[in-house]
Amino acid sequence: MPPRPLAPPRPTGPPAAGGPGGRRRAPSRTAAAAACLVLGLGLLGGAAAGSWLGDDPDAPPSTADTYAHARSAWHSVPVADLFPRTLRGKGAGPGGADRVWTRIAVAPDSSCGGGFDPLLGKALAPVGCERLVRATYTDATSTSVTTVGVLITTSGPAGMRALHQRFVTEKLDERTDLMPRTYAAKGTAAAGFGDDQRASWRIRVLTDAPAVVYAVSGFADGRKVTDPQSAGEATQRGATSAPAQSGLGNDARGIADAIETGFRHALSTSTETTS
Repeated sequence: MPPRPLAPPRPTGPPAAGGPGGRRRAPSRTAAAAACLVLGLGLLGGAAAGSWLGDDPDAPPSTADTYAHARSAWHSVPVADLFPRTLRGKGAGPGGADRVWTRIAVAPDSSCGGGFDPLLGKALAPVGCERLVRATYTDATSTSVTTVGVLITTSGPAGMRALHQRFVTEKLDERTDLMPRTYAAKGTAAAGFGDDQRASWRIRVLTDAPAVVYAVSGFADGRKVTDPQSAGEATQRGATSAPAQSGLGNDARGIADAIETGFRHALSTSTETTS
């Protein structure tokens, strides 16, 4: 629901000449006020000139610059930087246990057509789709598999902030009808990882870059999951669902967070290289 517009300011009439009671100000007070006004305008003008003429090469890039760079540079980031062969999650497992995940497949970059169920695709449509990149990982025991993806959007900062706010306000990242799809690579432990095997998931709409990072996890043996639960819920203390007790919520959250961190680092490194 769009925010209610602010009420227009109340009209005010021009101040009475000479101040309250029609008395005229003393010449000294008038001169002092004029001097303060001139000084204030001078300071403002100097500040404006400084902002226009400073152009500090060491100043951090603007949000618009960051967006433009991310949209053009992501495809030049090596696969090993975007999806490292091994991810280590210190304290990322149930009870604070350490986790290690190994990459078993990388999908060719593509459009977003096959990456999301229709309803999730509709929810993400306002920010557009530049490209979708995905990879699948397995845990150290090869009992769980997790697909992680980065959606590069065509949106600007305002659009990403609006989508982020909608996901937060409406809790779209907790709805079971808005789960991302898996990447079931043939000949790997994820070969049987399909829609019915999705157990837990995490979706993060970034606001400082045109990207949506997500992960979806399940069992490597292809078993069907009847009670999927978002990573946020499955990792809460006392959660008793299958995704919670098996650590699949931790896998989805840990891998998504690791890839998001790596994505930001890769972009910042690329920025330093090209500047």
